[in-house]
Amino acid sequence: MIKPTSVAKIVFGALLSALLLCGDPDLAFMGPVAAQTGIATPSPDAAPPPAVPHARVYLFRGALGPIFSRGMDHLTERIEKIGITADVYEFTICRIIAAGAVREYREKPQPIILIGHSMGGYCALIFSEILEAENIPVSFVVTIDPPQISPEVPLNIERYLNIFLSKSVFGGSNIKAKRGFRGHFASFDLSEHEEVWHINIEKNDTIQEQLVSKVLQVATMSGGFEGETLPLRYVVPPSAAIDLWDSGMSVFARPGDSLQTIATFYHVPLWSVTQANKGAGNTPLVPGERVVVPRHMAPLAEVSAQSPPKR
Repeated sequence: MIKPTSVAKIVFGALLSALLLCGDPDLAFMGPVAAQTGIATPSPDAAPPPAVPHARVYLFRGALGPIFSRGMDHLTERIEKIGITADVYEFTICRIIAAGAVREYREKPQPIILIGHSMGGYCALIFSEILEAENIPVSFVVTIDPPQISPEVPLNIERYLNIFLSKSVFGGSNIKAKRGFRGHFASFDLSEHEEVWHINIEKNDTIQEQLVSKVLQVATMSGGFEGETLPLRYVVPPSAAIDLWDSGMSVFARPGDSLQTIATFYHVPLWSVTQANKGAGNTPLVPGERVVVPRHMAPLAEVSAQSPPKR
């Protein structure tokens, strides 16, 4: 008489043989549990799922915003299309919105991003000061041609961009950071670009596309950006592309290096390295000499075609 355990062994062996000969070989080698359930073991080299955007963006129009700051509405729509919560407001209710942001952050902490045009830029800095008083960090702030009355950049801002027109009557503030500021800082004077005015700077498609990409970086990064935080200040030449770098980094000259060879090596325009270091492009550098080079904190993502569901 054949024992039940022997029958079970014979049947199981036959099933394995059948899988090896005519079934899925990967499934056969997974063992009894995997063969019964059909669940594959994840590959150790499998790419992790993409990070879900996680941030809250507050945008502010300038004076007579519904007429002269309509670009902020379009920028808000572009940010929403990549799945990030964004709302645009008048700068006149800045303190009310900031108070609400404090409550929202206490209930559900997430990166805070502030973007303002003209008086909206002034608001973004006042907003940041209110959060600083509550010990709340601000991940990213962008001021677009803010007025001369704007305050200095507070210490709780981790990443700051100022895009302005030094010849502008309504804006023109070459904002500075408070003493002890440790965040990433970059300032771009577009006054040499005659096609850019105070009432169209926030509508510039090149600027908007780069800002949306940076917002996406902040909203999907797992931690803060590391590395040096050397400030950058540029007057962008009239014929140069508007490239919004995040901050500077130190490199050291090798024998035979000049600012031109360093610019070529790091794929940045010569004018950007020359302005940052106040030197001549082809003048030989002393080996070991420190040179500041502009950089992006992360490669700018292509966001024009992205439209994940809004959270």
